[in-house]
Amino acid sequence: MAATTARNQNVLTRRAVIQGLTSFTAAGFGLGGYAFAVEPYRLVTTRYAIMPKGWPRGLQLRIAAIADLHVCEPWMNLARVEQIVDHTNRLGADVIVLLGDYETRNHFVRASVPMRDWANALGQLKAPLGVHAVLGNHDWWDDQEAQVRGGGPVAGQIALERAGVPVYDNEAIRLVKGHHPFWLAGLGDQWAFYGHFGRQVAARQERRGRRSHHHYVGVDDLAGTLARITDDAPAILLAHEPDIFPEVPDRISLTLSGHTHGGQVQFFGYAPKVPSRYGQRYLYGHVVEEGRDLVVSCGLGCSGAPIRFGRPPEVVVVELGGDGTVA
Repeated sequence: MAATTARNQNVLTRRAVIQGLTSFTAAGFGLGGYAFAVEPYRLVTTRYAIMPKGWPRGLQLRIAAIADLHVCEPWMNLARVEQIVDHTNRLGADVIVLLGDYETRNHFVRASVPMRDWANALGQLKAPLGVHAVLGNHDWWDDQEAQVRGGGPVAGQIALERAGVPVYDNEAIRLVKGHHPFWLAGLGDQWAFYGHFGRQVAARQERRGRRSHHHYVGVDDLAGTLARITDDAPAILLAHEPDIFPEVPDRISLTLSGHTHGGQVQFFGYAPKVPSRYGQRYLYGHVVEEGRDLVVSCGLGCSGAPIRFGRPPEVVVVELGGDGTVA
């Protein structure tokens, strides 16, 4: 009787283990399917209400930010870009900013979307104070001619400007809402060159006393960009990679970035892989350091594998001024 009971317990134990493994495997396939087939196609609006230090009390400004589209077939095709444009146009933003990385190329991509087509779609964005763009690292990396010659303009910039969207490369523009002026400054990309081309550009820059960022070489010039701001009106900095933030002075009221994708995949608030020399520090969301404000978008498209988990595609809306509450 005791031997029979032991055998039955062993059978039950093996059965429980098999059932547990089966359930775990099914859950894994379910999560994987969601990360591949569902979350990359979602679209959410993430809102922040911020009152930066020194921001004029009478200036209420709504900014909509689009980051990291990574246009390609099949998961960010032209119809999807047009959907994002329509969604953004309905947000009632005073100004719309584009934070770089408009295309992607990797072995998961089935086909490219013609550059003229996605640029023209973005040209349909509308806001009273205009649409303004900066470039990202993939806009540089995917332009082989720019890599070879060690400079721009890159093809994406030309396409956007032909579609009526100005692209800022270490430049600034003065805008006015009501009677309140403010500046929008666009930083050149910090990871523009890599590999052999990066080493060539780095050698030239070192001779001019400039340094590279991480393993990449940039065309960013923060001091030169700030020099374009010629009065004491508040200023907003557009910088594709958030790694510049420790160097951003108090003169800048808000820095807006993308690039990290929020890790693109995160579990319990942790992202296993973050394309930043600061790791998790500037992973995602509203970051405040020494009274300075940074907002990092997790973007809309996918870089590398076409999966997202815990970071659904988002358009970011930042409300500056007001009473600090999210509408």
